[in-house]
Amino acid sequence: MIKIENVEKTYGNKLASVHALRGISVDIKKGEFVSIMGASGSGKSTLMNIIGCLDRPTSGSYCLDGVDISRIDRDAAAEIRNDKIGFVFQSFFLLPKLNAVQNLELPMLYKGVTKKVRRKVASDILEIMNLSDRAHHFPSELSGGQCQRIAIGRALTNNPSLILADEPTGNLDSVTSYEIMKVLRGLNKTGTTIVLITHEDEIAKFTDKTLHIKDGQFIN
Repeated sequence: MIKIENVEKTYGNKLASVHALRGISVDIKKGEFVSIMGASGSGKSTLMNIIGCLDRPTSGSYCLDGVDISRIDRDAAAEIRNDKIGFVFQSFFLLPKLNAVQNLELPMLYKGVTKKVRRKVASDILEIMNLSDRAHHFPSELSGGQCQRIAIGRALTNNPSLILADEPTGNLDSVTSYEIMKVLRGLNKTGTTIVLITHEDEIAKFTDKTLHIKDGQFIN
């Protein structure tokens, strides 16, 4: 599903440049659950941005489902991002003035989905996340784990084939982190490909494969 070949990413210019990625190559198959581990500044966030079609490599190629993302324009990349990728972040990014259902409906609202369909999809996701009884609660009335489950549910509203999770348990205690990883593991078992950034060995153990990155390169 993901094929990255000799990807390099350089910021700045010839006088002052930073090599964030140095010839990264990796294949991730459909349905895999992969974690990426590395220290701050290792290049893992840059790599995640490229996989998520939020940034482009300076050189090399990145193919997602057979499409060479490095060769298409920004509008086409944005369309692929909206159709194929769901994002989950360390900070939940729920809108405080919207309740759980409304937060789930928001991405569908932007895509012009009818209210009836939005409500049905949101209700189904709440049931999957065991949060049906919190449908009309606002983020301030939910625990951290509940907020993260809503955030994961929001990432599912466009039925993505790929979920990118950037430190999804970073703001949670160990018990809640375990619950969130069980949710992600369950989604993966339904066929969803997941790429996760973490700095915690215990979290990485939930995944099928762990890639370690240092100074812009994968290490053994």
